[in-house]
Amino acid sequence: MPDSFPLPVFTEDAPLYDQLYRHIAAAIQSGTLSPGSKLPSKRRLCALAGVSMSTVETAYSLLAAEGYVLAKPRSGYVCADLLPPAPAAPASVPEAAPVPTPKWAYDCSTSAVDTSAFPFSSWARITKEAVYENPGLLQRGSPQGDAPLRTALAELLAQYRGVRCSPEQVVVGAGADYLLSLLLQLLPEQKAIALEDPGYPAAYAAASLHGREAVPIPVDSEGMCPEALEKSAAGLAYVVPSHQFPMGVTMPAGRRSRLLHWAASAPNRWLIEDDYDSEFRYSSRPIPALQGLDRAGRVVYMGTFSRSIAPAIRVAYMILPPELLERYRATFSHGACTVSRFEQESLRRFLAQGLYGRHLRRTGNLYRKKCALFAGALEEIPGVTVSGADAGLHFLVTLPRFSEGELVARAAAKSVGIHPLSRYCHAVEAKPSTMVLGFAGLTETELGKAAALLKEAWT
Repeated sequence: MPDSFPLPVFTEDAPLYDQLYRHIAAAIQSGTLSPGSKLPSKRRLCALAGVSMSTVETAYSLLAAEGYVLAKPRSGYVCADLLPPAPAAPASVPEAAPVPTPKWAYDCSTSAVDTSAFPFSSWARITKEAVYENPGLLQRGSPQGDAPLRTALAELLAQYRGVRCSPEQVVVGAGADYLLSLLLQLLPEQKAIALEDPGYPAAYAAASLHGREAVPIPVDSEGMCPEALEKSAAGLAYVVPSHQFPMGVTMPAGRRSRLLHWAASAPNRWLIEDDYDSEFRYSSRPIPALQGLDRAGRVVYMGTFSRSIAPAIRVAYMILPPELLERYRATFSHGACTVSRFEQESLRRFLAQGLYGRHLRRTGNLYRKKCALFAGALEEIPGVTVSGADAGLHFLVTLPRFSEGELVARAAAKSVGIHPLSRYCHAVEAKPSTMVLGFAGLTETELGKAAALLKEAWT
């Protein structure tokens, strides 16, 4: 090997063997050292580079282990035959997105909850117990979720929602949107899906993501219109019967029976029941789930703890009819549950120890008070009509004096964030001059101030 071997310029920012290894690897990659060319012997490279034998041996070992050089018996090391690197495509690295700052002084978001109501001490205790008392949770669990949690969920749903299921039918996942996406993968033959209009935007997004035709079905004072559903080509319908979003209506028994009849009257028809915030009703008991009335096995029930506990918990569940359960196990049995087993065990303890029931009573009273305070203050504005304030974490406000755009702009001028009803409409015309206001994420003091600002803006 000639003395012209390309030698590195050593620095003090890394070990010498690493610098030597990276220098030779780069020379081979660039073609400076051609395939098949012989490298200096270890002793020769020690002399050329002025380094110790251990440095050279370690560098050569790394090069051989990664396939940059080949060891030839009685011949030393030769360069491997590597394809030249492809030319790099010109690309600019985007700057990091700035940390978002609150856009409004008072954001009437429909997805926020009151974080002060979170049971911090209880959750910390049961989480600690779950970690220290269950080392087996470090192992892989069931794709459907751990059996003890699924048993606790089946018992909870039977008691509070009238859901009829066994623990084997429960599937646990990280969020309702994820489970909806998974469910659509189980129903490849359903090319058209009926969605409420106005309705939940994420359901429309999921339909688009999976290449389905979203069929908007109007919502009246009783929920999804069965006549429009019958006329559609959809074989799958997504409904929110207990507290429709965003209209806030509750589907009565007669309408529910018509949807169940639609699903049972033809093969491969399914209803997806989203029960996202049925825990909070302020003027009556929670309405039993549609799934409990289903005798044909055509309803997929979905629920979440995002509203009742916190969005960051990311625990949702669905109840699959036997036919879809077989499809699920055939398709997804190789995977893993998307919720940590420690979080599953924490939630199970939270349910089993009665802490969830206590938490619901506390938050139910808190949200009832907030709803009454905010709705009552807004009703003092001349011409305002409030609807849908008997359940859930949002309601509608209508003020015909101004257009929809004027209501939003005037509120924004006072730094109050609200959403127009038209944001959730797809084919139907939105009720004029109507806003959707959430109240859970604001304190009682903030709600009072937001109401006062809206009164100034809209009077």
